[in-house]
Amino acid sequence: MAGPLPRPKPKIHGPVPETALTERQAMVLRALVAAYIGQAGPVSSQKLVLLMPVSLSSASIRNTLAELHEAGLIDKAHASAGRVPTPLGLRVFVDDLLELGELGPHHQRLLDRALEGVDAAATPRQTSHLLSEHSRQLGFVVAPSVEHQRLRTLHLIPVSTERVLVVLVAENGAVIERIIEEVEPTPRRQFERIAALLAERVMGRTLTGLRRHLESERDRLEGEADEVLKRAWALGLNACQPRDAEDLVIATRLALLDQPEFADPERIRGLFAALETNRQLLDLLRQIAQADSGETRVGLAMSIGAELGEPSLRDCALVAVPYGTAGERGSLGVLGVIGPQRMDYGRVIPLVSYCSELVTRKLLA
Repeated sequence: MAGPLPRPKPKIHGPVPETALTERQAMVLRALVAAYIGQAGPVSSQKLVLLMPVSLSSASIRNTLAELHEAGLIDKAHASAGRVPTPLGLRVFVDDLLELGELGPHHQRLLDRALEGVDAAATPRQTSHLLSEHSRQLGFVVAPSVEHQRLRTLHLIPVSTERVLVVLVAENGAVIERIIEEVEPTPRRQFERIAALLAERVMGRTLTGLRRHLESERDRLEGEADEVLKRAWALGLNACQPRDAEDLVIATRLALLDQPEFADPERIRGLFAALETNRQLLDLLRQIAQADSGETRVGLAMSIGAELGEPSLRDCALVAVPYGTAGERGSLGVLGVIGPQRMDYGRVIPLVSYCSELVTRKLLA
């Protein structure tokens, strides 16, 4: 088993807060967020008196709460209620005050065993299920784009006189199928030669790499190539065209129903509908994966409320980590958890980080 991940520092989407807290303010905010996460509701100053690691009077805590309110870090649900952290307060808590540990060895073994024997094609769905099960939030995985999967071989199957099925087999066993239209009728021997020429060029390359190789070869040798090679270039380049293939995999939604924030059926229905149709969320996840390009460690991103780009997600938070080797092309994909802003970040962040490491090992083994 690979060693544990270095503890990632969350990368904040949206304005980065510049908030310098005093020691007392930090202590009160930390206690307030911990109580808010545990009780799923506003926290009173009397409750905070009992939670302080050092003795503070009720008057001192009320004064500190007023300072935090003035800084925009906490708010009141209504006039007589206790306080709740604002999105900005949660940002400051996660970025500056949260002490992250590693996922325990027993928990790691449970996740390892759950992915044993799962093939590459089924790994995103199983990982999404595990994230939901272990976080009690909504686990998700953006499956690897076919553009980034290294290929092992290629098969051409005539479907009709003018249509060809291209079957690309990735090194991890995934199968990519594409129909090419308006292909010129081709004698069987020529068709077999075209298939052989493309199979030679596909091995070990991604779709992007194959496309670049064919374009370079065509530009360099077009004046010397015979008709069969020219047709191989044309068919191969057609098969390699980028497609909108990102797949947001959410294996189960049941865990989120346990959260009191989503007890309202209309609210949960709107949330699920937004997840099914929200391209803006998928764009955000794609940016997280691409932003990891060139880094030597896994980057962790957190987005809250309005930053998720959908009114139905305004009360939610997202914690996401890219997976797969980072390089010029970015990562293979991104995985994480969506839940109420009140999620237990101290548990969720190590879980998401370890699942990223585990899926990386699984898909790149």
